[in-house]
Amino acid sequence: MKKILAWAGAVVLGGGVLAGCTQETQNSIGRAIQNWTGTNGVLDVYAGDKLVKRLIEIDKLSTASATSGQGSRPYRFGYGVLDMNQNYQKDPGEKKVYFEVSDYSTNYVFYENPYE
Repeated sequence: MKKILAWAGAVVLGGGVLAGCTQETQNSIGRAIQNWTGTNGVLDVYAGDKLVKRLIEIDKLSTASATSGQGSRPYRFGYGVLDMNQNYQKDPGEKKVYFEVSDYSTNYVFYENPYE
């Protein structure tokens, strides 16, 4: 019961803090929550119907923000392990890389690793 009351108090307090924030701060917090996906995302990149790249162990897929003005840029970025043999596992020699995918020209699917 104490845990439930503590949790409810934290939610009410958090709501009060958010209500006192500026719109820009609220948007920033919203983007941070929206960008969070967990710690085991998979990004498959396709050329037509053929899988050409798989990145695993992605902890966040972020949307690029405009440097001036509002809005976002038309691409996503993050860090993940390039899964060369596409077996959903980090094998010897497979390293973490930075990647960007375009909203306009890249066919991709982002999902949680179903095998872990």
